[in-house]
Amino acid sequence: LFTFLGGTQFAADMDDAIERLEPAISRAHADLARHLDRKFMAVPEHAKDYAEMGDLIDELITALIYDNPLHAEYTKASGIKSNYVLEPLTLATYRQGLYLFAKDRKDDRIKSYAVERFQDLSRVRTERFEPPEDFDPEALLENAFGIISGPAVEVSAVFEPRASPYIRERSWHPSQRIETLKDGRIRLQIRLAVSQELIQWLLGFGSDVRVEGPPELVERLREHH
Repeated sequence: LFTFLGGTQFAADMDDAIERLEPAISRAHADLARHLDRKFMAVPEHAKDYAEMGDLIDELITALIYDNPLHAEYTKASGIKSNYVLEPLTLATYRQGLYLFAKDRKDDRIKSYAVERFQDLSRVRTERFEPPEDFDPEALLENAFGIISGPAVEVSAVFEPRASPYIRERSWHPSQRIETLKDGRIRLQIRLAVSQELIQWLLGFGSDVRVEGPPELVERLREHH
């Protein structure tokens, strides 16, 4: 699950932890446990490369553990560089990538940051902050179709019969509702934020999907096409 962090101290610590557990395996089960990496595997997605970011990730994890604020230089996807003072709250893995949920002290809001976009990161060793007792990272993503959240809207999309099995066999979001239409198509209604992740997913179905709303999403898809 963590092969995408190869080359960092985090990956080395994981390997060390597994080695420390091996002596606890009884002799009766030692042979059975020897080849578990062949019996079970996690197929990696297109992973982000963190091999050159080991020191930055170490600094981030240490700040998380000790509740130290971070001085950060960050480049957004648009190319705009910004400086932040962050209170790190949660480090999440998503699709072979690392994302930080942290409070931006200037805006007084909790935001998500892609770790590979940090140009510089240093923790304030002499200061500690109190994480909010009611912070729930899962609640932060309740409107997300992945890792990017925002205000929820009602999304409605109709899929052709050949795409229907793919839609039915997965749970896409807790709010989803699926309706079978008379002509064999299905309508998926789901309440979540309009994001680039959602747009890319819908674009992947090509002509097998027709998005009914909201208008903002319809227009953005039309522009892409």
